[in-house]
Amino acid sequence: MGSANSEQASLNAVAAKILIAGGFGVGKTTLVGSVSEIVPLRTEETLTEASAGVDDLTGVERKTTTTVAFDFGRITISSDLILYLFGTPGQERFWFMWNELANGALGAIVLADTRRLDTCFAAIDYFEGRGLPFIIGVNCFNGTQIYDPEEVRRALDIDENVPIMLCDARQRESNKQLLTTLMEHVMAVTRAKQQHAMR
Repeated sequence: MGSANSEQASLNAVAAKILIAGGFGVGKTTLVGSVSEIVPLRTEETLTEASAGVDDLTGVERKTTTTVAFDFGRITISSDLILYLFGTPGQERFWFMWNELANGALGAIVLADTRRLDTCFAAIDYFEGRGLPFIIGVNCFNGTQIYDPEEVRRALDIDENVPIMLCDARQRESNKQLLTTLMEHVMAVTRAKQQHAMR
């Protein structure tokens, strides 16, 4: 009986598409995998010598695989909201896929690595250009200096209305907080647009 109720609840739930973006090796695949309630779909391939000189491994020299299409996962936020997560590829040569992945998306999380902040500029520019609400998740890697979110905001020149949070892409609860903050931000942006339209 409980299972039938659960299935009925999921049938009545609103589904929303969320993008997880950022630079190469910033933790997008890890985030999707740690928070997804289903076995995530991954399109990873092994890095080979052919990518030498094409993919910038500065700061992620130990990385051995790369996402070549997207990562996919799902998380049920409540009985009436299910989020479908799409992790975007980080390398420039795969950016042509972003338009397809962004189609129908409600919002995005841009993961940032303070050792390589420049790698998230492309994602920030992309979402600002499309008018898609996004937040910044600063992935705190082991052994790296922790910066205050406002320091990161100044470094990225991000509008004060865009939430910036410290996170650990390996931790489910940390990622759930990111997603909750994103949804609150999306609702706030939507309300602001509606109020502006009524003036």
